[in-house]
Amino acid sequence: MKEIKDHLKGGSLIEGALCFYTKALKLSDSQAESAVLHRNRSACYLKLEDYTKAEADASKALDADPGDVKARFRRAQALQKLGRLNEAFLDAQRCAQMEPTNNTFKELLRLLGAQSQKKSVEMSSTDARVQQMFSLLLDPSAQPSDRQKAAQNLVVLSREEAGAEQIFRNDGVKLIQSLLGSKQEEVVLSALRTLVGLCTGHQSRVSVGHICQLCGVMGSGASAVSLAACHLLQVMFEALTEGMKREIRGKDEAILPGEMTCLPLRSMLRHLVEMMPASSVSGPGRDSAINLLVKQVPRKSQRNPDNSLTLWVIDQGLKKILEVAGTVPEMSEGPPLTDNSHMSCSVLLSKLYDDLKSDAERENFNKLCEEYVQHHFGRPGLESKLRAIQTVSVLLQGPSDVGNRTLEMSGMMDAVISLCASEVVCHQQVAVEALIHAAGKAKRASFITANGVALLKDLYKKSENDQIRVRALVGLCKLGSAGGTDFSMKQFAEGSTLKLAKQCRKWLCNESLPPTSRRWAIEGLAYLTFDADVKEDLVEDRNALQAMFQLAKSEDKTVLFAVGSTLVNCTNSYDVDKPDPQMVELAKYAKQHVPEEHPKDAHSFVEKRLMKLLEAGVVSALVCMGKQESPALTETCRECIARVFLALVERQEDRGTVVAQGGGKALLPLVSESTDVGKTKAAQALAKITITSNPEIAFPGERIYEVVRPLVSLLTLDCSLLQNFESLMALTNLAGISERLRQKIIKEKAVPKVEGYMFEEHDLVRAAATECMCNLVLSTEVQQLYVATGNDRLKLLVLYSGEEDERLRKAAAGTLAMLTAEQPELCTSHWLEILQALLLSDSLELRHRGVVVMLNLMQAEKSLAETLMESEALEILSVLAKSTEQSPISRAAQHCLDKAIEYSIIKKPEEGGEGNEP
Repeated sequence: MKEIKDHLKGGSLIEGALCFYTKALKLSDSQAESAVLHRNRSACYLKLEDYTKAEADASKALDADPGDVKARFRRAQALQKLGRLNEAFLDAQRCAQMEPTNNTFKELLRLLGAQSQKKSVEMSSTDARVQQMFSLLLDPSAQPSDRQKAAQNLVVLSREEAGAEQIFRNDGVKLIQSLLGSKQEEVVLSALRTLVGLCTGHQSRVSVGHICQLCGVMGSGASAVSLAACHLLQVMFEALTEGMKREIRGKDEAILPGEMTCLPLRSMLRHLVEMMPASSVSGPGRDSAINLLVKQVPRKSQRNPDNSLTLWVIDQGLKKILEVAGTVPEMSEGPPLTDNSHMSCSVLLSKLYDDLKSDAERENFNKLCEEYVQHHFGRPGLESKLRAIQTVSVLLQGPSDVGNRTLEMSGMMDAVISLCASEVVCHQQVAVEALIHAAGKAKRASFITANGVALLKDLYKKSENDQIRVRALVGLCKLGSAGGTDFSMKQFAEGSTLKLAKQCRKWLCNESLPPTSRRWAIEGLAYLTFDADVKEDLVEDRNALQAMFQLAKSEDKTVLFAVGSTLVNCTNSYDVDKPDPQMVELAKYAKQHVPEEHPKDAHSFVEKRLMKLLEAGVVSALVCMGKQESPALTETCRECIARVFLALVERQEDRGTVVAQGGGKALLPLVSESTDVGKTKAAQALAKITITSNPEIAFPGERIYEVVRPLVSLLTLDCSLLQNFESLMALTNLAGISERLRQKIIKEKAVPKVEGYMFEEHDLVRAAATECMCNLVLSTEVQQLYVATGNDRLKLLVLYSGEEDERLRKAAAGTLAMLTAEQPELCTSHWLEILQALLLSDSLELRHRGVVVMLNLMQAEKSLAETLMESEALEILSVLAKSTEQSPISRAAQHCLDKAIEYSIIKKPEEGGEGNEP
């Protein structure tokens, strides 16, 4: 216990104290001591706003000692925050009885009484409204329009905690479920939205027994109803998952068996998996089921060791997912699909494969896929072979390692090549798509270049079907771009890629073609835009750009990655490792290949392309792409969007345009739902916007607080110095706006990071960190760090105030001025030499800061003022005060002299002139 108290006296963070209390509880054998430890740990949890744990610890302390008034008070506080007002009132009442003179207890009791009364009034009012809605919905003679309005009103009530509670208590769930069978689409939608309101954040209200009915609604033909049911199921998943996390956290060091925690989730997953091959399920409904599996099954973080849900889905449902992957829509056999279904399957398979932890798990996945493909490929009949090839094609777009293994099965590649020459269009289409996806790997591309180019050219020139021609064209584009951005590695003859790109743009602009064919044209451009000549031609073609942006906003989600890749190429926002010049010379000497940059990839060309994309409306297209709710919007696709946004905000003059068209809002989800690289790029784009735009306009309302965390995430050694610098600049702007924003920055643990960068060797980064600290010290919590004994924070600021770097001096002196004004105990005469240097500086800003610090020192203590007036500071202040211009500097200097006169250290001028103490 003594060690803990000493630790706390040292100004440790709450998390440190929490850790000590937890360790002490493991070592404690005394019930009385454990009760005190639980009580103190409850206080830590209250500070950290983890009210569930705070209530649990306070209850444990009370179990051991019911008379512990502190524990009871802390439990009352936790219960109040949890909304359990009646229980909180009883605890507060007991505290007031035990200590009748304690004003804190009286105030809490008064507050809880008022809150309970207000809630009671709300509940009684809400109860009447709920009963009125129920009466209308149960009345068979009521007009359909009235019933529809009643259902819509229930949605509004369910979004209020009091309304949701009344609906649930009055057995409203059964009534709402009966509405799901209504023939009125609006009534069904209202019922689903009401259930969303009831289940959000409430595990106890989630009924797994009704999943079958909800899956049936989701699988219906109406897309709006399907999406609403999908949203409800997602809310139910999240409520169950979060509820189980709380249960696990509530157990001291206990780990619940995976089987117990996963039972409700597995029941829901079983229904979703069963929907995969069911012919009664609509295409949109199936896509929604796949989307739910993508979001809910794989682990959110690799640090979580439990991937049992993924293993269960692979074991119970992988072959059912492959049934969807292998379905050829033009053939009668198989479930109905949408244009997005195959891409969604690819994403799901990829997510499941990436979530596996060991070679044995991955080998099992490979084995199941190979067995499925071999089973169909080995059966007699062409339809089975087409199903096998289609499955391979989907695997190649998802877990490509698995797809390559199935492609290497005996006879598979020969079958693909031979079917490319089939006279049946759908057979040709399946084979050509497989051939295109097979060309993704360099070794596979070289094989197809040698064996398939002639075939693709023949299909492109001779086929009478545009759908086959455009796919053959994409195959040629993919092979033609195998050299990437390396100007010296050209697969085809000079000018061939430009001809291919021209044809792609022509098909893209041809609105008479079906969207799927135009989407393939964008796929072709995604490969060809590695060539800078193709980029230049594309951005000059305004019609092609706008056609691409319109497709990006359409319902065809499979186009998202192709558009994102094309834009990344056009903006050169991909990462390029520039080789060391000495290594290049060595490579040339050794006759090794050296990549060459295209002349039109120079900065001036890229800047012009960015301007033309902005003029064509690229921002609105990116905003729409980021809003899509589809498995096709993968983390990699989001990374592409983040890269393009970062390129677009590179120039200061373009940032206002990006913000005005919704770019700032669109970036916020990208910092949490993307690859690690994508999150960093999005955060850097937010930093650039926050530096030069008014944050309150760029991110209005509560959105401004969402910007803080991504900015703080850039303050790591993994990020570049430029990213560190821009983050510090942006945080400086935010910290200067309001105390609430400063508290948000402090809560995100940015202060220690900012302090760390104050020691950075790079001048600009060090100065930016000091500027950020200058605004953060407006918070009392940060000021206390400087007041605490045994630290050298103040010394660092004083030293920086005497550095040669003027920007650093201004920031450090400004911070000193803030601190000495707010915390007089920090004032000392030890800084006299540096302070005089500030007063004599050529910079008016530095001189002003020096005078303000001097005034703060003189106001702090008379003895300190005497010491200052005995130095040369008196003469300097006298000169500054006599300035003919009434500037802030002269006024502050005069205030210093007035203070000295007030202390009787010097005489008034009219009494014989200024001088030392008489």
